[in-house]
Amino acid sequence: METKLRSFVKATSWRITGTIDTFILSWIITGKPQVALTIAGVEVLTKIFLYWIHERIWNNISWGIRIRPSTPPVCPPQIKNVKAQTYSSRDVAPWY
Repeated sequence: METKLRSFVKATSWRITGTIDTFILSWIITGKPQVALTIAGVEVLTKIFLYWIHERIWNNISWGIRIRPSTPPVCPPQIKNVKAQTYSSRDVAPWY
């Protein structure tokens, strides 16, 4: 689970990237840097907040997350000659 601060920093860094994109596109479309700056300034505040909420919601959804045990399970004494299963980085769920 991510901390709320980490989610906020990620949201902020993503919004900086998105705001630069919005500014450039707004300037190209309107031809006016002042209008582009106004649009970018307003959207940066609203979208940081929306992204933060989005991240916090997804942080509580377990779909697509596979947790690896830190150590292999211990075999009961009555089971002999059975190799304990080990885990590798391939046991992590794919990005989708």
